[in-house]
Amino acid sequence: MSDICFLPAIELARRIRSRELSAVEVMEAHIAQIERVNPALNAVVTFLPAQALEQAQKADAALARGEAVGPLHGLPMLHKDTNDTAGIRTTYGSPIFRENVPARSALLIERAHRAGAIPLGKTNVPEFGAGSQTFNRVFGATRNPYDLGKTCGGSSGGQAVALACGMTPLADGSDMGGSLRNPANFCNVVGFRPTPGRAPVWPSLAGWFGISLQGPMARTVQDVALQLSVMAGPDPRCPIAIAEPGSLFTRPLERDFAGVRIAYSPDLGDLPVDPRVTAAIAEKLPVFGDLGCHIDEAAPDFSGADEAFKVWRAWRFHLGYAELMKTRRAEMKDTVVWNIEEGELLTGPQIGQAEQKRTELFLRMHDFMQEYEFLILPVNQVPPFPVEQEYITEIDTGAGVVAMETYIDWMKSCYYITVTGHPAISVPCGFTPEGLPVGVQIVGRHQDDFGVLQLAYAFEQATHTGDRRPPILSGHG
Repeated sequence: MSDICFLPAIELARRIRSRELSAVEVMEAHIAQIERVNPALNAVVTFLPAQALEQAQKADAALARGEAVGPLHGLPMLHKDTNDTAGIRTTYGSPIFRENVPARSALLIERAHRAGAIPLGKTNVPEFGAGSQTFNRVFGATRNPYDLGKTCGGSSGGQAVALACGMTPLADGSDMGGSLRNPANFCNVVGFRPTPGRAPVWPSLAGWFGISLQGPMARTVQDVALQLSVMAGPDPRCPIAIAEPGSLFTRPLERDFAGVRIAYSPDLGDLPVDPRVTAAIAEKLPVFGDLGCHIDEAAPDFSGADEAFKVWRAWRFHLGYAELMKTRRAEMKDTVVWNIEEGELLTGPQIGQAEQKRTELFLRMHDFMQEYEFLILPVNQVPPFPVEQEYITEIDTGAGVVAMETYIDWMKSCYYITVTGHPAISVPCGFTPEGLPVGVQIVGRHQDDFGVLQLAYAFEQATHTGDRRPPILSGHG
C-alpha cells in the first residue's frame, strides 16, 4: 500500500478515474502511511480518517454512475493549518485558536475540494506562520524526515514533511518570506511561489497586498503544475487576480532550452551562505548547461530589498494581530510580538520609502531579466538546523561567522525574491555531506510562472534528486 502513496498525483488521479484504483484504496493507503510515520514526525496535527473514507466511498460511487469529475477527484489532501477549512479545526499554530473551527474555507481550499480533492486533515505550522521553523505551543515541533534532530523549515513545514513521507500527494501552502520554498528545500520536495495574483487569495485583510500569497507543493514539478491549474484563475474577490485561466498549467512542460541565458548567483552579491549549500548547488549547476542553457554568474542590485520586506512584513503583522495582542499578548510567542510592535512604530514616510524601494527593485529586476530569462540561486542560506533551535542567529560562511540581526535574516535569499514579485520555485538539487536536502531556487520573468515550471521540470528530469526518500521510511530516521 505504501507504493500507492508515492505515485505521482497525476498518475493517482488517472488511475482513480480509470477505476484501476478505487478512491477508497488510495485513501486507506494514505491513512495507513500517516498512522505509520507521523508519530515520529508530528506533521499531521488534525487527522480525519473516518470522514475522509466516507467521502472516498462517495467519490467511487460518483465514478460508478458515470458522473463528470474534477482533476483531483478522489485524491487525499492535507491542508496547511493556517488555511481556513470549513468545519475542520484550524489553529494557525496559536493557543488562542486551539479549538477554532472556521465557518468557511479559504478560496484555495474551496477550489481543491471542487476539483475533487478529499480533506484528510491539517498539518503543523509555526505560530501564525511566523518564522521558517515549524513549532508551536499547541502541537510542538515537526521534525525533518531526513534527520529527526533537524527542523523541517516553515511555515509550510508540516506540508513538506507529509509530502516527503507519502502522507499526501499534494499540498497547499503560503509564502511571505519563503514559507513555500524553505520547507520544500529542507525536505527534498517542490514548493512554488507563483506571481502575486496567480493563485488569488481570499479572504484577505489586504486584498492588494502581494507580499504574502498562496501556492502549491508536491513531490514533482508536474504535480505542482496540476495543483496550480486548480488554484489559479481569476476571482472577483481578489483585486490583483490574474485573468488567465488555470488550464494554462495543464500544458506539457517539455521545452528546448538551447541558447537560453541564465544568471547564477551563489549569494546575491553579498549574502552570507553556508558553504555546504553552495557546494551542493555548484555540483549540479552544469546540468543547466547540459540542457542547452548559457550560464553567467550575475545578479541584479538588491539594495533596498531588506528594508522594503521588513517594513511590509511589520505592517502586515500589525494589521493582522495588533488588536489581538491587546488582550492575548501573553499567549503569543516573542517573535510575533516583536513583529507586531515593529509595525506599530512605522511612520507614513517609512512605508512610502519602502514602496519606492520595492518599485525601484522591480524595475532593476525587469531590466536584468531582459538579458537573462532565469535567475538561479540558493533557496536557503543554511541547511536544516537543530529542531530545538528557534532560528538561525549566525551563519558560518567558511571565511567567517556572520551574526543575524533578526529571526528572519537567514532567509534573505528567499525574501529578497519575494520583494521583486517574480515567480520562484524550490526544486530538489542535492544533499550535504550529512545527507540533508538542498534545493535550488529558480526565478523567472514577471508572470512567467509556466516558464519557471518548465525549467524546474527539465532540471528535475535530468537529476532525479527528488527520488531519494527519507531514511525514516526504511526505519533509519
